[in-house]
Amino acid sequence: MATFNKGILGGFSGKVGTVVGANWRGKDIMRSLPKPSQKEPTEKQLLQQAKFKLAVAFLLPLKAIQSRYFGSGSGVKSRVNMATSYTINEAMRVVAGIPELVYNKVLITRGELTGFQNAVLATQVGCVLSLEWEDNGNQGNAKATDEVGIVCYCKELKLFDIFESMVMRSDLMLDVTLPNYCIGKTVEVYAYLNNDKQTFVSNSFYLGEHTVI
Repeated sequence: MATFNKGILGGFSGKVGTVVGANWRGKDIMRSLPKPSQKEPTEKQLLQQAKFKLAVAFLLPLKAIQSRYFGSGSGVKSRVNMATSYTINEAMRVVAGIPELVYNKVLITRGELTGFQNAVLATQVGCVLSLEWEDNGNQGNAKATDEVGIVCYCKELKLFDIFESMVMRSDLMLDVTLPNYCIGKTVEVYAYLNNDKQTFVSNSFYLGEHTVI
């Protein structure tokens, strides 16, 4: 392994010929391409691979949100990588050797903005989800102008419906309408707040599993 300063190529990541470029602890490094392993993967390795595959597939539609709103974004890890690591380590369980998501532990966003106070979600006829919460615009670093987003996930369809910056914290209520194909299906629902400059976000709040009517 070799480190190098910004030269003709500068830092790079990925494979170029027989050389792999990466960033390790803030340093650009190059190393030779490792030889393929002839060993069969262990059960532990196979389980970790399955967890990673599940997390990446689940989070892919959230990439645009999580690249802005998951963690500080400082250090070597990207926000998307931090979201993947969190999901694998904190929001999964293994049942009969197969990993599955624990939806009430999933975080869509992660940050230090003050979240909701006593948020409650109800369903209404016509695929409508109605969210209400109490005013806490003067609590912590909250502001009345903070914006509300809702994220819904249908396990059966493996589809997300995402509603960003719909209303302000001071509005105290929000209705969103899901597509008709959601009727009769259950959805996992999350809500979060971001400031009006879109530089700070709250931890997402799990609102439960609801049947769309």
